[in-house]
Amino acid sequence: MPGRTPPPQPAQELPRVALWRLRRNSLRRRSDRLQGWIGLGLILAALAATPAAVFLVGDAARHHYTRTAEHQSETRHRTTAVLLEDARRHPEPGSAEARKTRYPTKVRFTDSQGHARTATADVEPAKPKGSTIRVWTDTDGQITTPPLDHSQIRSRALGSGIIAALGVHATAAAVYGIASRVLHRHNLAAWDTAWAETAPRWTTSP
Repeated sequence: MPGRTPPPQPAQELPRVALWRLRRNSLRRRSDRLQGWIGLGLILAALAATPAAVFLVGDAARHHYTRTAEHQSETRHRTTAVLLEDARRHPEPGSAEARKTRYPTKVRFTDSQGHARTATADVEPAKPKGSTIRVWTDTDGQITTPPLDHSQIRSRALGSGIIAALGVHATAAAVYGIASRVLHRHNLAAWDTAWAETAPRWTTSP
């Protein structure tokens, strides 16, 4: 049927529904008014739910990562490792990139049980064979990362809160999108019915 167009994208339409679907005009249908109220309700619900979601999820994440850090501190051991080979040289010695770069290098160390082990650790560029570095090992005697510190816990909790906020708004947009499609299909069915009643009046017999 001519004039059929797909419904607007929910993410683009939702912030604007209260501005035009609820305004009075002669062409506004009941479904337009309903869609406007749905959009306005979802906007208000998302705005109200976002702070709570950020706080609850962020606080839960903070407790989770705090417990993780405590467990890591209890199960990880810091020791000294000796390089068994020269670390690679950086192509730009002394540069800012070189100060941040680490190269995998074979090292030997003693784990928390007193056993000598050989592994690969990330080492500063050009560090010579025989020099020492500090490494963290786990209960299996494998080289691992340090326990989470306070800044890492804080940043991960903040990231979880941000994801929660995005999830609230994404859910509102998804609900609005579903409602829009249902109402759009309802309008199409109504147009088909109206056209079926009107079409004979526009048709002339041969």
